Amino acid sequence: MSVTIKDVARSCGLSISTVSKVFNGYPDISEVTRRQVMEAAHEIGYRPNALARALKTNRSYNLGVLFVDENISGLMHPFFAAVLNAFKAEAETWGYDITFINHNIGTMEMTYLEHCRYRNVDGVCLACVDFYSAEVAELVNSDIPCVTIDHMFNNRPCIISDNLNGIRMLVDRAVALGHRRIAYIHGQRNSSVTENRIRGFYRAMEANGLTVPEGYVIQGRYDDIDNIRADLLALLGRPDRPSCVLLPDDASYFGALDTLREQGLRVPEDISVAGYDGIRATQAVHPRLTTVSQDSAAMGRQAALRLIDRIDHPNTAISDPVLIPATLVEGESMGYCTENRR
Repeated sequence: MSVTIKDVARSCGLSISTVSKVFNGYPDISEVTRRQVMEAAHEIGYRPNALARALKTNRSYNLGVLFVDENISGLMHPFFAAVLNAFKAEAETWGYDITFINHNIGTMEMTYLEHCRYRNVDGVCLACVDFYSAEVAELVNSDIPCVTIDHMFNNRPCIISDNLNGIRMLVDRAVALGHRRIAYIHGQRNSSVTENRIRGFYRAMEANGLTVPEGYVIQGRYDDIDNIRADLLALLGRPDRPSCVLLPDDASYFGALDTLREQGLRVPEDISVAGYDGIRATQAVHPRLTTVSQDSAAMGRQAALRLIDRIDHPNTAISDPVLIPATLVEGESMGYCTENRR
């Protein structure tokens, strides 16, 4: 015998109309009540009829996710995998399914916007893509509710990690350890993430009374273990070799360690290194990486909540950016500047 909405109402001690409002996304239901109903439904095995709900509410209860990174790492991406997992988990508690948006449906090619319309998504989360492309602009400026992660568009909700403060914490830590020659290898300049980190680096250096020599800031690539080698060798070959290098992300650390060891350099005795993201793997190697941990779970949850709020309340939803704090993780890859020991 199938479980009905009446059984859910009886299980949590609420009226059938209240339980129905929860399943249909009515805005006059508190978060406490919504959680109570969803937990009761899960416990007794109730599953609302998706087709009936869609017909009644004129929604698909389907959210699109646009995730297209240049390295084609997909859900293996060390940082965004955690963000998207949290996004998916939060969306599911509100009764939404997830569809990944791309260019192809079988042999048929289409734009991101066309794919969203083809799948009839209620909204879309742009998590990793070339935010400056015309195709992305077409989607963001359409009537489909959107939320972006780490990039800001006018009048669209966005979830932003505190990249300015994150880089500042790394520079300040390096300075506190006696470093004055600090170089920065950053990622591709196709999002505000990179721009804010570069800006934050220069600001932090200036605030500490330090100059940045020409060639100390190099464009690398995110999540690219191999590419970091050439960038590091360029810095190591300088007569004014830096004593500390900030990497574009944590994944680069594995390539950086190999390169530095090949050059006969010890971390941190001969040169200090820091990353960015806070992925677990870099805390399991020796020396443990000093890095900035981004709260990927909070970013994913907030992206889902802001997008669903935009869907539920198109005229009143707030579009202000949500700034997610970052945290300095002190590992072993940054040490006292050897020059200051003499």
